[in-house]
Amino acid sequence: MKIINALTVLFFSVVLLKANAQSDVPNGFKKGNIVTADGNLQSGYVKDNMRNNASIAFIPGADQKKKNYAGTDLKSLEIEGAKYICIKGDFFKVLCEGELNFLQKCSDASQKPSYNGTEVIFTNGTEGKPNDYFIYSTTDRQLKLVSRKNVDEVVASSFAGCREAIDKAKNANRDISQLKDAVTAYNNRSN
Repeated sequence: MKIINALTVLFFSVVLLKANAQSDVPNGFKKGNIVTADGNLQSGYVKDNMRNNASIAFIPGADQKKKNYAGTDLKSLEIEGAKYICIKGDFFKVLCEGELNFLQKCSDASQKPSYNGTEVIFTNGTEGKPNDYFIYSTTDRQLKLVSRKNVDEVVASSFAGCREAIDKAKNANRDISQLKDAVTAYNNRSN
């Protein structure tokens, strides 16, 4: 009888611990950080709504209220180790970072209304559609859409002077997702 009572107590203890652990992270949210447009870093919980409406929901703490942020409200964010940056209202997943960033578009903020007081403003967002790849130069803040039609042109202009990056880009055989290796080679070059 003592064994059954001990097992019952152990079972309920495990159930209670699991229930407490689940209540720490709000349902549908993941741990993350945001950097607001004014440079303020906040840690809390993030819900990804990038594809649906080019925004995220953020809760700073378990007992605090949810706030929605559009891409225009943020500089960057991180969700469980995955990094994102915001450019012209759109969210981009950072696949490789350095002098050149290799990005994948996650949202479409074109024609998304924002408000300046009572005045409605429509942002154009960035070119391309979700899942498209981009090369972003952090020095001159140029965002280049990479497509099958322009891959050779973008490679030549982005990797000029770095033979290893150009070779890796050619070895990608027009598989744009493989340009990550070329961007990494460019960022690791010695000047």
